[in-house]
Amino acid sequence: MAKTSGRKRGRIAARLATAAVTAALVATGASAVAADNPGKSADSATTTKAPASLRSGAVSAAPSQFGLYGISRDGTQYGYGLDGRGGLGDREQLGQGFATDRDVVQVDNYGDGGKSTGIWFRGADGYLGYLNWGYSPQLVGGGWNTYNHIWSVGNLGGAAAGDLLARDGSGTLYLYLNYGNGQLTSRYKVGGGWGQYTQIAGNGDLTGDGKADIVARDGSGNLWLYKGTGNYKAPFEGRTKIGGGWNTYNTIVSTGDVDYDGKTDLIARGNDGTLWRYSGTGNASSPYKSRVQIGTGGWNTYRLLF
Repeated sequence: MAKTSGRKRGRIAARLATAAVTAALVATGASAVAADNPGKSADSATTTKAPASLRSGAVSAAPSQFGLYGISRDGTQYGYGLDGRGGLGDREQLGQGFATDRDVVQVDNYGDGGKSTGIWFRGADGYLGYLNWGYSPQLVGGGWNTYNHIWSVGNLGGAAAGDLLARDGSGTLYLYLNYGNGQLTSRYKVGGGWGQYTQIAGNGDLTGDGKADIVARDGSGNLWLYKGTGNYKAPFEGRTKIGGGWNTYNTIVSTGDVDYDGKTDLIARGNDGTLWRYSGTGNASSPYKSRVQIGTGGWNTYRLLF
C-alpha cells in the first residue's frame, strides 16, 4: 500500500529538538523574522515587498496531494500516504521530539499539485521553525506565542508557495506570505472577529475559480466558506454558510486532493475517533459531497493532525 510521501525524508524531519532552533536564533539573529516584525509597522502591506510572482498576479490552481501526519501525545510523528482510492495507506513512524509543539503544519513551496516540501512548527517557547524535508531545520523567528493558532492553507496571495495564517488572542487574523523556502514576509492584517472559529482549514481551490479558499467552523457547529481573492491585501470575500452539525468533529484539516479527482477535499476527525473524507465538488454553493468514512476509531490518539 502507498506510504506517506517523503517518508524517508520525514525521518530527518524527526527533528532536532526545539533547542536546536533556539540555538539557530542566537546564531542568525537579525535574519530571523519575529512574529510581529519588531521595528516595522507590522500591519502594513508596505513594510516588505511581496515576492515578485505575487505582484505578477500569477495563480496556481493545481491541488496538492499531501499525506496525513499525526503527532501522538508522547511527541512521536506518524505518517499516512494516500492509497489512490480516496483513503490512506499504512501508518509509518517518522520521528520524535514534537511533544511540546503547539502547531505543526505542512506546506508546498512549489504549488504544482505535488507533495508537501516541508513543515512549519511552533514550539512552546514561541519560536517558529521551518523544516524542508531532508535538510536541517531553519529558524523563522521568535515571539510566535502571541498567536493561539497557525494554519498553512495553501497559496492565498497569488504566488506558487503556500502561505501561513496566524490568529492572536483578540481574534485578529494575519497573513504571512511564503517566499518559497519557508521564510516569511511581514504580516498583513486580514481582519478581526476570527476568535469565533474553533477550526480553520484549507489547501486549495474549493469553488472552481483557481484561487485558494478556506473553511471555518464556529462555536455553534456551523461551517463557513471564505472564497479566496488571490489578493494578499484582502485575501477573502465575505463568508457563506455551508451547513451545520460540524461539532460532531474535533478536528478538520485539508491535505489537498485525497481522492485524485482534481479537487480539494476535507478530512474530519469525529469526537469518537473515526476519520471521514469530504470530497470537493468545485461548486461554491455546495463545496463538498457527502462524507465517506476512511478510518475507524482510534484517531483520537493523535494530539495534532496535519
